[in-house]
Amino acid sequence: MRTFTVTLSCRRPVRRGAVRHGISTVLACGVLLTGVTACDRGSEREVSGGAPGAASARPGQAVGMRLPGVGDRLWSQVPAGSGQAVVVYGERRDSPDSLVVLYQKQGSTWVRTASWPAHNGRLGWTDDHRMDDGRSPVGVFTLTDAGGALADPGSRLRYWYDDNAYMTMLPPEQEHVHDFDYVIAIDYNRLKGVPPFDWSRPDGVDKGGGIWLHMDHGDGTSACVTVPEPGMKHLLRTLDPARHPVVVMGDREHLAS
Repeated sequence: MRTFTVTLSCRRPVRRGAVRHGISTVLACGVLLTGVTACDRGSEREVSGGAPGAASARPGQAVGMRLPGVGDRLWSQVPAGSGQAVVVYGERRDSPDSLVVLYQKQGSTWVRTASWPAHNGRLGWTDDHRMDDGRSPVGVFTLTDAGGALADPGSRLRYWYDDNAYMTMLPPEQEHVHDFDYVIAIDYNRLKGVPPFDWSRPDGVDKGGGIWLHMDHGDGTSACVTVPEPGMKHLLRTLDPARHPVVVMGDREHLAS
């Protein structure tokens, strides 16, 4: 049995060597792909019960005028005009496991509307993300562009469809070939208003980039955050550029600081 391992942090996913759009075949994309895995896309797992953003919280639950579990440092970075926030609650600083919660504002009150088990960087989180460090960056980032290898499922964000540019280099029979069916670009070290697979890195290549919300493959990534397919479709159909959506992401300790 052959085992394929492809790390796509700062490497462009292409279909078996195809080069598109006249840019380098190297594109940052935070996902670790391993051809032989024991992951189960549909599996559920336990998350910290009772903690802010925990699975025990109810959909439709009003949580107050601030996002739960988000301390002053990151809260001050959430734009006042944002009406939608995707909060990624990492379990621990060095853990790949997390919980993604969608909050939407009703008047001056934030309401929890949906949540999904998720994964982040395979080595956890960092305040100083570097290319290929295996950690997701802590911070508050806007969400402006989406896309995928599948046709637009009804995204409100601008959707950049390309059935080749998002493909991985793994053989089609490998499970991970579907990771980029749907993606939402996290505006970390990227230009807004361009496809998620655009290579531009305003802060320099060493700071990494190509960090996305995308489909979960059951384990940690190189920097991206992943959620199950129903979650990706829900986010694409719900996040509204008119409401200035953001992602607030980090392990619970970082988030609360």
